[in-house]
Amino acid sequence: MKTTTRVVVIGGGVVGASVLYHLTKLGWSDVMLLERSELTSGSTWHAAGGFHTLNGDTNMAALQGYTIKLYKELEEITGMSCGLHHVGGVTLADNKDRFDMLVAERAKHRYMGLETEIIGPDEINKIAPIANTDGIIGGLYDPLDGHLDPSGTTHAYAKAARMGGADIVTHCMVTATTQRADGTWDVVTDKGTIHTENVVNAGGLWAREVAAMAGIYAPLHPMEHQYIVTDDVPEIVARDTEHPHVMDPAGESYLRQEGKGLCIGFYEQKARPWAVDGTPWTFGHELLADDFDKIEDSIEFAYKRFPALGRAGVKSVVHGPFTFAPDGNPLVGPIPGLRGYWSACGVMAGFSQGGGVGLTLAQWMIDGEPDRDVTAMDIARFGNWITPGYTRPKVIENYQKRFSIAYPNEELPAARPHRTTPMYDIFSGLGAVWGHQYGLEVPNYFAQGDEPTFEDPSFRRSNAFDAVAREVKCLRENVAITEVHNFGKYRVKGVNARAWLDRIMAGRIPKQGRISLTPMLSENGKLLGDFTVSCLSETSFVLTASYGAQAQHMRWFLQHQDNGVSIENISDKVNGFSIAGPNARDLLKACTRDDADLKFLDVSTMTIGQTACTVNRVSYTGDLGYEIYCDPMDQRALWKTLWETGQPMGLSLFGMRAIMSLRLDRFFGSWMREFSPDYTAAETGMDRFIKWDKDFIGKAAAQADAAPRRLVTFDVDANDADVTAYEPVFIDGTVQGFCTSGGYSHHTGKSIAFALIPKDHAVDGLKAQIEILGEMRNATLITAPIFDANGSRMRG
Repeated sequence: MKTTTRVVVIGGGVVGASVLYHLTKLGWSDVMLLERSELTSGSTWHAAGGFHTLNGDTNMAALQGYTIKLYKELEEITGMSCGLHHVGGVTLADNKDRFDMLVAERAKHRYMGLETEIIGPDEINKIAPIANTDGIIGGLYDPLDGHLDPSGTTHAYAKAARMGGADIVTHCMVTATTQRADGTWDVVTDKGTIHTENVVNAGGLWAREVAAMAGIYAPLHPMEHQYIVTDDVPEIVARDTEHPHVMDPAGESYLRQEGKGLCIGFYEQKARPWAVDGTPWTFGHELLADDFDKIEDSIEFAYKRFPALGRAGVKSVVHGPFTFAPDGNPLVGPIPGLRGYWSACGVMAGFSQGGGVGLTLAQWMIDGEPDRDVTAMDIARFGNWITPGYTRPKVIENYQKRFSIAYPNEELPAARPHRTTPMYDIFSGLGAVWGHQYGLEVPNYFAQGDEPTFEDPSFRRSNAFDAVAREVKCLRENVAITEVHNFGKYRVKGVNARAWLDRIMAGRIPKQGRISLTPMLSENGKLLGDFTVSCLSETSFVLTASYGAQAQHMRWFLQHQDNGVSIENISDKVNGFSIAGPNARDLLKACTRDDADLKFLDVSTMTIGQTACTVNRVSYTGDLGYEIYCDPMDQRALWKTLWETGQPMGLSLFGMRAIMSLRLDRFFGSWMREFSPDYTAAETGMDRFIKWDKDFIGKAAAQADAAPRRLVTFDVDANDADVTAYEPVFIDGTVQGFCTSGGYSHHTGKSIAFALIPKDHAVDGLKAQIEILGEMRNATLITAPIFDANGSRMRG
């Protein structure tokens, strides 16, 4: 066994083998994989081996599509069989909400180039006659669905990697990973120590234990999962072709043909976590004891949906563990703050996602960034706040909802509340209906009188519609207040702070007492963040951005940190309130003896009541407004001052639902909607904030960006449902773009959609159609904001 290498991949399941192969495919041959037992030990060997493209996140769906298409390439490269069965599959819908979800997914697939289609019960009977379609409204058919041989596929990855120069060492137990002072690693095994630049944790069931060797907590947990293989089924024996897969969300099951019988697995509600206190190192090719009790309800339902099951004997039961992250997506990418350590774990759908995970990580390691936005599986989407006590109930919840309807406005309840601010009890007493972001409780709206204290999940306008309209009206006509806790905040200090910010940010860095807006770009010119920069002095700045992107942003900052610059994440060390509306200035003046006549984009310190504050003259509502920051220990005193002073003025509350409506009026984009690592500054209009006469990261790529598409705004003739994201845009009868987000402007009574379309069509008055829940809705491109078009109120 060699003692030095560029990369050590720990774990010989399908994901580890895929990472190894993709590293060699992209040009790194000095790489090796260590497996404590045999390849496919853990959860790979007992997987059902199904694969599909359906995923609510379009980038995840694209990576799953890549994975599926990769298998034929592996077979051609290696001469080995992956045991491919491209039989197609149908997902059933037994109620209107399930059908709405499938129709919305099909709409996304139109611009992704996926050949899915919505079919009715009669077509389902023809395609999947094993299914009883009583009560079924329709389904989504995907011709790419299928299954494979898990062992053969993993060994094909491994052989392809070896052909590219990789080493694979089995029966080699890793006992420690230790980082040297220069950032490289010693991987200690029972066969000796290997010195490497990079460590990849692809430990699967043991990913928690592997991570702990480096002092890392990997937020994942194994769950018990059970599927049944039947004896021969006459209806299957009689077929000339293989029966397609059938996913039945109502029954929490997936079904496929296995030999001349059937294989059916369940995501049952009596879900059971496994190895709560750690995965035993001695576990490998074992299975768990059969447990029919926990799936008895699912089996009973399955016998009604698939009557042939009731006439077939059980040939075998496979009951084994596999891992989930709290949201069900993989944990991939560089560990924030730890050089040379990479994650490739939590991949519960290894044969749908393993190829895409391997490609993504290899690109990240070799090229510095993936070629698409992978935020949905970036391990940095979870911060240091996450704990095993939070992870476990969220994993259970995710397992139980694996086949449930995913609503755009749904707030899942497990492990909440987890993180709260000093305002939580006060806001709860004032009717707050809570959402959450990055583990933090955030008020979505404030129920008053007989308004609903729970927002019903829906693809259409929810029961909170009138409450949000009231909040918007109060703000636009008077003044309203909300908390500013869900902003990411960073303090940058030092003699080289301005020079560093000029390099890390593409836009202008403001003078003392002023604020600027700026994008942050990757080397390839993709957006990494949209920031507000406040200059408190020549050596002290505060940045604000998306709260949920803290770990990603800090990872980037620390990777590019200069001498003479300190960078501190103060997201939870500074809090306060936003006040906005035409009377916001009057409220601020009534609360302070300091000069409150701030110009737009001014920043100043002042005492409000008895609280020392920093005040920014800016507001995401697009109205006259201020962001007021203070020490969280002083926040309740600041609240008392603002609330009591504001009551005679008619001060009201507003939440995130109102904010997301208000921002539409001024065409303000949102992070991970209009702005994300999938897009560039030029195509999203963020290039108007770039300062081109300086050097900054990503400048060359940004200058060369031809940007064939543009972010535009549509006024939509909607019915009872508005754009949420990824709806296709039809121009001249063909799909030529897609929506990034949208919603209802309560102030103007318009349904608004943001979309990326070819720049040649981005002209005022363009007529288009947007598919919303299967209906073609007329849309007109508009270029002037629908509120305060010249910005006089916002800037006045």
